[in-house]
Amino acid sequence: MKTRFLRFAGVRSRARRASTVGLFLTLFASAAHAQGTPEQRRACTPDVYRLCAGEIPNVRAITACLRRNRASLSEACRTVFDQAGS
Repeated sequence: MKTRFLRFAGVRSRARRASTVGLFLTLFASAAHAQGTPEQRRACTPDVYRLCAGEIPNVRAITACLRRNRASLSEACRTVFDQAGS
C-alpha cells in the first residue's frame, strides 16, 4: 500500500512540475509568441502558487489573476508586470 502511494505521489509530483514548466513557458507570451525570461518566470512562480493556484494550468486565467492581485504581488513579480506594461 505504501509503495503504491509513493509511486502515485511521484507521478503526481512530476505531472505538477511538467505542467508548471509548460505554464510558465507560455505565461508571458505576447502576440508574437515571445516568452518571458527564466528570471521573469521565477519571479512570479511563488505568487502564482500563493494567489492563483486554482487557475493552474489556464495561462490566461493565471495572468488575469495576477493582474487582479497586483497589490499583493511580490516586489519581483510586480516589477515583471511593470516592465511588461500590463
